[in-house]
Amino acid sequence: MRFVKSMFAECGNNVVIGKGGSFHYKHVHIGSNSSIGPNACFISAIAHIYIGNHVMFGPHVFLIAGGHRMDIIGRYMNDIRANEKRQDDDRDIVIEDDVWIGANAIILRGVKIGKGSVIAAGSVVTKDVERYCIYGGVPAKKIRQRFTDEQIEEHERTLYGVIKH
Repeated sequence: MRFVKSMFAECGNNVVIGKGGSFHYKHVHIGSNSSIGPNACFISAIAHIYIGNHVMFGPHVFLIAGGHRMDIIGRYMNDIRANEKRQDDDRDIVIEDDVWIGANAIILRGVKIGKGSVIAAGSVVTKDVERYCIYGGVPAKKIRQRFTDEQIEEHERTLYGVIKH
């Protein structure tokens, strides 16, 4: 497991990676105390994937930071090479601290998942997720806040000693 962790762009302490995963290692940054469930797939040929601390992934989670050009007339999409991509075709994915992503969720390019959020199993996340909120569905939508504003302050004060935004 130590060898696998060394292949990532960054990998913090106390990281657990389930079996059967497929990763574009050199573009994946993982914080400490995080776990990736079995059969995860993190695809990021050009952009980067940033995973915070204390993040949990269920099994079969997909993070896809890139896309294909489909706008060139007279060319098959699979004939278009990486050096022909536009800046917007591949965008970083950012998952902040204290996030839980349920089984079979898919997170697409350019998405930022805010601190303390939960993504329901089977969701497809196409847009940014607010901090301390629960999102679910296809496409994922806000279901509710995880805590009240007062509870967030207490939670962060307990964890960090101060409020960190």
